[in-house]
Amino acid sequence: MKKNDLAVMHWGTYHVTTEGDTLTSVRPVAWDRNPSAIGQSLPGAVQSETRVKNPAVRLGYLQNRSASRNGRGKEPFVEVSWDVALQLVAEELGRVKTEHGNQAIYAGSYGWSSAGRFHHAQSQLHRFFNHYGGYIASTNTYSIAAGERTLPHIIGNLDELQRHHTHWPVLAEHCELFVAIGGLPLRNAQVNGGGANDHALSHWLTTLRQNGTRFINISPVRNDLAGVADAEWLAIQPGSDTALLLAIGQVLITESLYDASFTKRYTVGFDHYAAYLLGERDGIAKTPEWAAPLTGLAAAEIRTLARQMAAHKTMVNIAWSVQRARQGEQAFWATVATTALLGQIGTPGGGLGFGYASTNLAGAARRQFSGPRLPAGHNPVQQTIPVARIADMLLNPGGHYEFDGQQRVYPDIRMVYWAGGNVFHHHQDINKLIRAWQRPDTVIVHEQFWTAQAKFADIVLPATTSLEREDIGSASNDGFIIAMPQHLPPFAAAKSDYAIFAALSQRLGFADAFTQGRDERQWLQSLYEDSRQRAAA
Repeated sequence: MKKNDLAVMHWGTYHVTTEGDTLTSVRPVAWDRNPSAIGQSLPGAVQSETRVKNPAVRLGYLQNRSASRNGRGKEPFVEVSWDVALQLVAEELGRVKTEHGNQAIYAGSYGWSSAGRFHHAQSQLHRFFNHYGGYIASTNTYSIAAGERTLPHIIGNLDELQRHHTHWPVLAEHCELFVAIGGLPLRNAQVNGGGANDHALSHWLTTLRQNGTRFINISPVRNDLAGVADAEWLAIQPGSDTALLLAIGQVLITESLYDASFTKRYTVGFDHYAAYLLGERDGIAKTPEWAAPLTGLAAAEIRTLARQMAAHKTMVNIAWSVQRARQGEQAFWATVATTALLGQIGTPGGGLGFGYASTNLAGAARRQFSGPRLPAGHNPVQQTIPVARIADMLLNPGGHYEFDGQQRVYPDIRMVYWAGGNVFHHHQDINKLIRAWQRPDTVIVHEQFWTAQAKFADIVLPATTSLEREDIGSASNDGFIIAMPQHLPPFAAAKSDYAIFAALSQRLGFADAFTQGRDERQWLQSLYEDSRQRAAA
């Protein structure tokens, strides 16, 4: 048996068994209270026929370069040597930079790709392009962009809020009523960018219920709170959460159930908000009767819910999915307003939460620390685009758009360079994305599998998986750091993203800046030492 047989994945830490060059079994670590079954897919995935074996170039691109862009997603690929592939990539990078500038390169690559912190593909990609003169980056996430942009104007930075959400042990001691808008899906707590080392959500839901906490699931889907067998279910109509919250606020004000001292001391604009809820501004009082046909809930249910929330230590949590819709930010805003009326923000057992079931993070009573991270350097190109506007950007070079109160202009992108993600999985309008994907001169991806994005690329460079390289697994908010040995040799001709970028930087003349003269093991030693010193500080 190997001295260290651990492998860290986004969905957990596992003991792995290999026989020769084959992964034969995976079993979760003993300290994981509710391990994810996703880990059992590893043996089939890492040795799958869908792996990218060799560098490959789309036939039309190999023959005619960007003149063949309409063949993306349709034409076959031709496998080539690494020398040929790297030369093609280096030449095209040089051409685009010379003719159009670094602002014509989109490398805002989106995707987690690796729980290991050194081989995190985005980090490698951004470091490479920062040393090459910059690139157009993306901002925010597909997961919770509306919340990320809206909440800083209302209550604070979302990342900071989540790190300081009331811990589960405190909720277990003090919370009397847990109102879950969008539920608390156990499935959402399976993953974390740096690895979900201990899946604790099920444990804490059970503990709270045993301690007497009452749960109300406000969702179109009953099993969004499957972790609490007897949770009450209010089957709300999709997209009507804001209407429900407005009606709750109206009841709190008209029945004098709101905390007047809290609103006076900690909020701004109460009079305007109250006037809106009471219909003084538009002639429409936001009563439970008004909200009933919009939400599909009975007016009596809404009124009773408001009274119960005011009468108990109440935690109101809203799932990320609720804001993932047109005007979805309004539900987050209304959640802040409603909990401010209750006056329990910052109290043990009460207040508000944004995604208690998301990414195994919020509420975790674990020590936080600054884990290993690859220095990315400085991006000389300051322009960014909202991550979910990539199709709009490609279709409208030079077009104007509004974002977070600013007027912006889309760049003219000639190259898309992606590593460690699959935009065809994330994006909201695939047909529109396919049309947009025909616009750039060149699309280059690093991939482990023949995903949809790889099939729509011009050049595909095969990348290793986490089992085929050494790394350090760590999630700063998950309280762990784990050495990840290499368990398998690289699949076929696959290389690590670091090795690919090191070879490209050599051809483009900035290898010393990118690698700093270090191999992968030396980088791991350096990153660990830096992290250790920060943790000790």
